[in-house]
This record gives sequence, structure tokens and C-alpha cells, in this order.
Amino acid sequence: MGSPDVNEQAPKHRDTLRMKGLRPVQIWVPDSRRPGFAAECRRQCQLVAQADMADRSVQHLLDEALEDLDGWTE
Repeated sequence: MGSPDVNEQAPKHRDTLRMKGLRPVQIWVPDSRRPGFAAECRRQCQLVAQADMADRSVQHLLDEALEDLDGWTE
């Protein structure tokens, strides 16, 4: 008994997902393996943190959004 052929299973899986109302999309994301990626992440996080500290309404907005998530995972 051999393992199922991926070339046969993949189209069936995609069809099943399409029947559930989903569609495939392609997105491009930064390459996390690239040199300097971690340093750039730190730099951007620090900028966001500084901006958040300067504007306390951001925390209020995030708190309200968090309360609005009830029921999304059910």
C-alpha cells in the first residue's frame, strides 16, 4: 500500500476548500531569512511603541477592539 499521490490529493483539497466558499490568493511577504530583517523589525517596533506612548487614545482603541472580538472564534 503506497502513500497517496500529492498530485492527486492537492486538487481534491483545493476543490473542497472552494466548495466551502474559499479561494486561493497569493501574497508577498518580507523574507525573514534576509540579513537585517530582525534589526528592521526591532526598529519598526520601537517606532510604533513610541507613537503609542505619545497617543494614549491608541490603547483605548485597542481595548475596545479586544472587547469586540467576543464570538469571533466560535
